[in-house]
Amino acid sequence: MKRLTALMLLAMFSVGFLSACNTVKGAGQDVQKVGEKVEGAAEDTGATTPN
Repeated sequence: MKRLTALMLLAMFSVGFLSACNTVKGAGQDVQKVGEKVEGAAEDTGATTPN
């Protein structure tokens, strides 16, 4: 019984950990896309060219 409980807990933590990694990866990609858009807008306005 203890072994079954331990295996069930391990499975639950593994699924939670793997789904969290996927979520963080997706959030990182979203932030990267926003950064690219901001960078593009700054280049369009000439804000990144030195004086």
